[in-house]
Amino acid sequence: MTFRTLDDAPALGGKTALVRVDFNVPMEDGRVADDTRLRVALPTIQKLRDAGARVALLAHFDRPKGKVVPSMSLAPVVDDLERLLGAPVRFASDCVGDEAKAAIADLDAGGVVLLENVRFHAGEEANDPVFARHLADLGDLYVNDAFSAAHRAHASTEGLARLLPAYAGESMRRELDALDAALGNPKKPVIGIVGGAKVSTKLDLLKNLVGKLDRLAIGGGMANTFLFAQGVDIGGSLAERDMADTAREILAEAQARGCQILLPVDFVVATEVKPGAASRVVMAGDNLSADDKILDAGPASAARLVEALTASKTLIWNGPLGVFEVPPFDTATVAVAHHAAALAKAGVLTAVGGGGDTVSALNHAGVVEDMTFVSTAGGAFLEWMEGKALPGVEALRV
Repeated sequence: MTFRTLDDAPALGGKTALVRVDFNVPMEDGRVADDTRLRVALPTIQKLRDAGARVALLAHFDRPKGKVVPSMSLAPVVDDLERLLGAPVRFASDCVGDEAKAAIADLDAGGVVLLENVRFHAGEEANDPVFARHLADLGDLYVNDAFSAAHRAHASTEGLARLLPAYAGESMRRELDALDAALGNPKKPVIGIVGGAKVSTKLDLLKNLVGKLDRLAIGGGMANTFLFAQGVDIGGSLAERDMADTAREILAEAQARGCQILLPVDFVVATEVKPGAASRVVMAGDNLSADDKILDAGPASAARLVEALTASKTLIWNGPLGVFEVPPFDTATVAVAHHAAALAKAGVLTAVGGGGDTVSALNHAGVVEDMTFVSTAGGAFLEWMEGKALPGVEALRV
């Protein structure tokens, strides 16, 4: 990919940078409960400050639907951002108009202001050109550092980027570089792991991946649907039995495109989903009772996937292999995650994960720091994997 970054920007001293960040953080009792998204924005903010720019931060919080909802104000974020940045952060009670202009005008070089929730204005989600112009009037350049919102064509993610010189921030650059390495121009062979509950929610994803990957491992409840479609007894397991024809179509498409599908050859079954529940390993093809539920990939399946990872150069991972939240049904996910992380740490595998429960699963396995890149972008990450153009990214292309 070729997209504009801050390294392409002319001298920034004395300029005002409008920076779209993702500060849609979890809150508890009026305080930030997890400051991950604030920390992710720090490199971009600091780079602009060091260059002498004034930094005006644009963000959304929750879904106020175009109305001012005091409980959805970004004001509570300021204290934590000041602590992390080690510098004062002003707050403006609106993101456009006189209040925003005055707050920015009052900044010294390197100063930072957080503007109020852009979704307090209906023009944000409507990508209204008039609202986008009011935003653009506040600054000299635009920086998008919120990949997680890049799949939305909103005023602060797409419209504004068409009105000012636009650049990718440091977090956005890392995300795009990682995704390009995973799917755009990957080192081959490339393997994908896709898990989760339902085939129906990941049809576009599966159809796109079978045309790009050398191998695709399918796990979780999705695997049960594919197994059922092949006539394998899955007992009382979670599956979309009405999606059997679709599953067979995907298998046929994968074969036609030269993508090997890896389905579980054994699995862990139990009659109830609770920590420490009695379980047993059965081979695919064995008879199950109506009470048996497949809750994890078995040891032979995990070992085969470990072997496939060792033979690969690139991994893209979305979704767990079992009910990882409930031990012992986390065993396969943890084992495969440890191996992928070890290969990535050794520099022999580019391992990129993200979307849905993937971050939680990799955190559960304790491997996030050793993976090449783990995206917290959710919907944007999935749409990228589906092969869809993301409006906020397209606006940054050279």
